[in-house]
Amino acid sequence: MYTSELIKGTLKTIILNLLKNRDKMYGYEITQTVKEMTNGKIKITEGALYPTLHSLEKKGDIGFEKEYIGKRVRKYYSLTEQGQNTAQEKVNEFADFIETMKYLLDIDIKPSNA
Repeated sequence: MYTSELIKGTLKTIILNLLKNRDKMYGYEITQTVKEMTNGKIKITEGALYPTLHSLEKKGDIGFEKEYIGKRVRKYYSLTEQGQNTAQEKVNEFADFIETMKYLLDIDIKPSNA
């Protein structure tokens, strides 16, 4: 599992990219999808997820719709048109950051089996 310090800097990028590749997702679904995709290496806590979702919503990158399931309300988040662009910008920025870090640290990163 990676440190919260590393995850914190990439959380918006992770969320935006997930939503870019899916129509809509609710909070718990986001956390579980990331956990499954990374074989548990990245675990997003509610304490990190919801402030990030609210921040992205406030910036206009995501919106939500409520769905009633019995007596419960579930918020489904999706990208706005602006969010589509932001998602791609964030992914490009992160890819460039990885290349810079590889050079800076003089390492050849080979992907592990996530």
